[in-house]
Amino acid sequence: MDVAHALDPSHFPYLKPAEFSRLAEAYRYSEAAHLGQVRQSGEAYISHPLAVTEILGGWHLDSQALTAALLHDVLEDAAISKEEMAQSFGRQVAELVDGVSKLDKIEFQSAEHAQAENFRKMLLAMARDVRVILIKLADRLHNMRTLGAVPPAKRRRIARETMEIYAPIANRLGLNAVFHELQELAFENLHPMRFRVLALATQSARGNRREAVGRTAAAIRNRIAEYGLDATVIGREKHVYSTYKKMVEKHLSFSEVHDIHGFRVLVKDQPACYLALGALHSLYKPIPGKFKDYIAIPKANGYQSLHTALIGPYGGPVEVQIRTEKMHRVAESGVASHWMYKEEGSPLSDVQKETHRWLQSLLDLQSQSGDSHEFLEHVKVDLFPDEVYVFTPKGRIISLPRGATVVDFAYFVHTDVGNSCVAGKVNGELMPLRTELRNGDRVEIITASHSRPNPAWLQYVRTGKARANIRHFLKTMQYEESAQLGLRLLDQALKTLGSAVTAIDDASWERTVRDSVARSRQELLADLGLGKQLPAVIARRLLRHTEGGRDEARVPAKGSSVLIRGTEGVAVQLASCCRPIPGDRIVGSIKKGQGLVVHADDCRAVKRSRKNEPDQWVDVEWDPATTKLFPAALKLMVTNQRGALARVAAEIGEAGSNIDSVSMDDDRAVYTTMHFVVEVANRRHLARVIRSLRRVSDVKRIVRVKD
Repeated sequence: MDVAHALDPSHFPYLKPAEFSRLAEAYRYSEAAHLGQVRQSGEAYISHPLAVTEILGGWHLDSQALTAALLHDVLEDAAISKEEMAQSFGRQVAELVDGVSKLDKIEFQSAEHAQAENFRKMLLAMARDVRVILIKLADRLHNMRTLGAVPPAKRRRIARETMEIYAPIANRLGLNAVFHELQELAFENLHPMRFRVLALATQSARGNRREAVGRTAAAIRNRIAEYGLDATVIGREKHVYSTYKKMVEKHLSFSEVHDIHGFRVLVKDQPACYLALGALHSLYKPIPGKFKDYIAIPKANGYQSLHTALIGPYGGPVEVQIRTEKMHRVAESGVASHWMYKEEGSPLSDVQKETHRWLQSLLDLQSQSGDSHEFLEHVKVDLFPDEVYVFTPKGRIISLPRGATVVDFAYFVHTDVGNSCVAGKVNGELMPLRTELRNGDRVEIITASHSRPNPAWLQYVRTGKARANIRHFLKTMQYEESAQLGLRLLDQALKTLGSAVTAIDDASWERTVRDSVARSRQELLADLGLGKQLPAVIARRLLRHTEGGRDEARVPAKGSSVLIRGTEGVAVQLASCCRPIPGDRIVGSIKKGQGLVVHADDCRAVKRSRKNEPDQWVDVEWDPATTKLFPAALKLMVTNQRGALARVAAEIGEAGSNIDSVSMDDDRAVYTTMHFVVEVANRRHLARVIRSLRRVSDVKRIVRVKD
């Protein structure tokens, strides 16, 4: 194929002759690498990287990005290494291509794991250089435009991935035109029949509404001119997917969606935007609650505009966006506007800086995330299109996803603030951590030095940063606590064999750690605490490696029990089946991934499991110094009298106990059954509660529920 004909200079008018020559060289290289390869449509494969490069040319990307776009599939499809590419086209081009390339040569546990890892790699490369994602978005845009040749199952998978990942990323980077086109193409391939029906309905309505749109646009133009403003007024049709989304969310039929047309007003400067808004509000009545000022408070992707909704001349709502020409360029091109409209040597724009901050936050997420699946989940969370704007006590504006809570705000301020938060003041009122924030809220975080993240927070946080930091803290805490518990379990196992942890030398530790495939002594102890390794087995290995140590020759000694305080957190759990409290005889079971689970000795689950898995059970006893309160379940049969519940609750309070939960059976003829979970310090405290309850004449029977 003729290079001059294939690589049209008119698509890249901003390139210098030397840069275009370099691009032509990259084209020849790519064409040779893809020689003989065809797309599923039957076209020569080189047509795809060429189309991607032309899309980027429309965004005025630099020659390095264009070169990488021509070569973006070479590492995957040809036997060419990254080093060879770097020698031919430079290290930066090779890094860009590598960032876009998939990880096909690595074996993964599943296709989903491979895909998650690909996204992780691409997003981290994008955090280093935003051009990576611009190339990937152009690549995905061309693939979506030519998706018709792909088999239906694969087509749906690619479309779903585009809707969930690529379209939101385009929106987050402010690439409005790309965002809407990706959404439309994904919707068309995910739901072809729905798309076809709505597209036809929109086309039919277009003819009926053309006159109304023309008259409304003329009226807007004339009123703005009366205010002495020069403005461009554009009537625009809503996208098919936007109409479909509105129908689904508001349960409307197509005929009930009146605002499938909107208007855009472009003026010369920012003051003119507000003057034009006043002109419009004097022409048509505004709909209360529908005005949004994204000029004073821009969106996170740099988008600026005034949005208002008016009651139009025909009784239906009319949506209008008012912005300057510069704002319009940023709204359509987002982060790409930096390349499209930059002057020689110009500094980074605000959009570019904001994008850079978001990309840096991806690196923070990666450092907190355990694996690629978790990282991708956190990124998806952060791609919410809807936002709320809240204020710090000093008046700084913070943008968070809709539904964000006080905890999300705390982690946005700082990780340490999030880790130690206990409550928040929203608009001066003390509020719980799970409170959802609304636009304009003024938020202050209250912290305490003893506070730490709670696993329950994961159920309601909305930001990836908060979720990643909570999980990271819990994992670290679990690791440290598990290592401490593992040391106690191992010491007990060694004492049973007539030895102790203090008697084991470093050489024996090193050999045992090597045998167990752990990376360190601390990791081996954590594995013991988490139940991944059995203390008795590791104890025997340590003694076997100890000089002259032969565990079978040792006389078994009575090992001391592991003391349980009940405050160990994630490393030690009290079984919910029998709810043991201090004073009960207890036993411990080492469960894989859960650590030590403490049961009452007479628990039915214990009797069954102890026979089958004797090695997993260890002797435990309560620490006499424990001060924690423990839940105990009580079942009461009570005369069905008015005020009986209040009298019972009062006696529980008088006995110094808290009520954790209460429920009653439905059958309430003569007697009713009440189920309480109360907090007590030990068996003596529980006995005191029961004695107090027996004084209530309505109470006929009391039973402590263990199973």
